[in-house]
Amino acid sequence: MFIYPSFYRKLKRGPQVILPKDIGILMAYLGIGKEDTGMEAGTGSGWLTVSLARVCKKVYSYDLRDDFLKIGMHNAKSLGLENVEFKQGDVTKKIMEKELDFAILDMPGSDKALSNVKKALAEGGRVAGYLPHMEQVKAFVKKLESLKFTDIYTVEVQVRDMLVRKEGVRPSTKGIWHTAYLVFAKKQRKQPQV
Repeated sequence: MFIYPSFYRKLKRGPQVILPKDIGILMAYLGIGKEDTGMEAGTGSGWLTVSLARVCKKVYSYDLRDDFLKIGMHNAKSLGLENVEFKQGDVTKKIMEKELDFAILDMPGSDKALSNVKKALAEGGRVAGYLPHMEQVKAFVKKLESLKFTDIYTVEVQVRDMLVRKEGVRPSTKGIWHTAYLVFAKKQRKQPQV
């Protein structure tokens, strides 16, 4: 059994969390760095929120549910993170921020938020969808294409435990298989006029 980094063990859990195997890929494929500002929609228990806040400059975390926001706030506070702003709101209706470097959507109907995400992203900004079902992936990608996002890429991350023993090494019968499909895309930069 994998032991998560110690800070995860301090966090309160409510709704389902995004696991470190997906968090790492989200952050790596979005190219998130210390100067980046971004947003996520679907705070949930805030595991992704605090992971982002430990790496980047500023995170805005949206959720519809006040009880989920309270769990996220508790978790950010327990780690002493002050670069997170929690917001109760519907990103399919409005995103207040502009010139964001990245956006991550972990919510039902996330394709419906992509028009607002595009407005909120800076040129060259990146977006990711955390989507449990392939039907959601299809709707998300179709919307990305219609909005002229580029570099659309979909992956699934699986973790397979290995048994390392004196008798030999082999795959375990345990592992973390499907959690979600991760879809990535980039907002096109405006072409310079000639």
